[in-house]
Amino acid sequence: MFHQSIFIFFGFVPLLQLEDHFKQRSDIARRKLKLFGYTYLTFLSWNLLTTWWISYASFGGACMAFILNSLFMSFVFIIFSDLKNRINKPYATWLLIPIWIAYEYGHSIWDMSWTWLILGNVFAFNTNFVQWFEFTGTSGGTLWILFTNILIFSVIKNNTALKIISKPILKIAFTILIPILFSYLIFVIRKPLLASKEKINVVVVQPNIDPYNAKFVMDFQLQFQRFLDLVRGKVNNETDYIVLPETFIIGEGLDEDDLANNPAITRFSDSLIKKFPKLKIVVGADSYKIFKHKSEITSTAREDDGIFYDSYNTALQLDATGIQIYHKSKLVPGAEIMPLAFLLKPLESLALDMGGTMGTLGTQKERAVFTDKTTGTNVAPVICYESIYSDYVTEYVRKKANIIFIITNDGWWENTPGHVQHLYYARLRAIENRLQIARSANTGISCFIDEFGTITDATKYWEDAVITKTLYLNNNPTFFSKFGDLISYFSAFISLLLVLYSIFLRFRK
Repeated sequence: MFHQSIFIFFGFVPLLQLEDHFKQRSDIARRKLKLFGYTYLTFLSWNLLTTWWISYASFGGACMAFILNSLFMSFVFIIFSDLKNRINKPYATWLLIPIWIAYEYGHSIWDMSWTWLILGNVFAFNTNFVQWFEFTGTSGGTLWILFTNILIFSVIKNNTALKIISKPILKIAFTILIPILFSYLIFVIRKPLLASKEKINVVVVQPNIDPYNAKFVMDFQLQFQRFLDLVRGKVNNETDYIVLPETFIIGEGLDEDDLANNPAITRFSDSLIKKFPKLKIVVGADSYKIFKHKSEITSTAREDDGIFYDSYNTALQLDATGIQIYHKSKLVPGAEIMPLAFLLKPLESLALDMGGTMGTLGTQKERAVFTDKTTGTNVAPVICYESIYSDYVTEYVRKKANIIFIITNDGWWENTPGHVQHLYYARLRAIENRLQIARSANTGISCFIDEFGTITDATKYWEDAVITKTLYLNNNPTFFSKFGDLISYFSAFISLLLVLYSIFLRFRK
């Protein structure tokens, strides 16, 4: 909806004008304090208006997210203002671009990560304008937004009287239009994957089990029978994959040292895999691993009667040849990880109870890809929150992933914009990597997404459903998939140099 997202192109202009106005004041401390107040109010309003739905999952957690995220954004803007005024050159305003992009990147890699409001994400609702994300990722969108904002600010500041048809206005128009035209050119040049001979038949299941009142208390056997009733008649000898949502297998957890004998796993084998030998099932589960030697114990390990173990939010691939495992490694702060555990470990028991787990979960260092040598399929098993991380998803592709399965549980926020935003961010992952996506939500919206970000067969919220489609594989990684988020890496490097330069200016003065 371009009529809404167009505001992002001048949303920073009032802040830039305010900052420029305050720099004239001689009382530096009071100037910074007043600027911080206005800035914090601005970013707090933005956070509240766009992510208010978090409060449905946890009111306290939502308040912390609003307060801290607004605080981080305000600090970044104040740091930019301080550096700009120290340098005191006309070009210094443009330094907001690398500083802000570096902040977005840094905010994506630490324990308190919350990348929902990365500026480039706004184009998830206008993917026709950003097909070039296959080169830049969402940080390219952030760069485009900030560049346009600063250009508009500069034009307003340096031109007292502007005509509609004038050179400054044309500059702004071209800055907005050229990337859009380039995006449509890519549509013309890039061939769709429909021509590919490598394809798979996928069945996606949306069980629609209430995560608050049923999912984690209902007997798994009842949930499994409900699943079988849903897929009856939908699975046949031509079906390659069934995709089930995050933590579908729940209960006392799966012991990863004895998965083959677990009753939940044998149910899948006896009812489906033995009947359809080529079938593979990708499913979410609550699993654990016991550490038999002290040397194996991790920082996230839990202890029960002298036994140390890690709990995981897990994705499994079940087929006739065995079981493949992936552990979710981008965890939700508060719900799945205690941020800054080395400082806050004693408070871990206070972590939110969401997704059937409490406290800090275990992770794995590298991405894992589910392989099938028969069809040549390499699935990226992206679990829930991981799908909002642009650079992170490319790690699967560098492990040879040629299709993405997203398994999630979006029922925490009720029927609010939360589950819609989460879905739409997946469109950006499809474009960045030019991979097709099968998305299974326990409840929320399950669907298929093609390599251009087009959503098809979308289910309705809070309804059980089964959808089927033939998807096409892509073994040709994009520039962004190969090299990662170069804009963010470069911005982080430039920002580090700017901080060092700022320290140098302070001491020189």
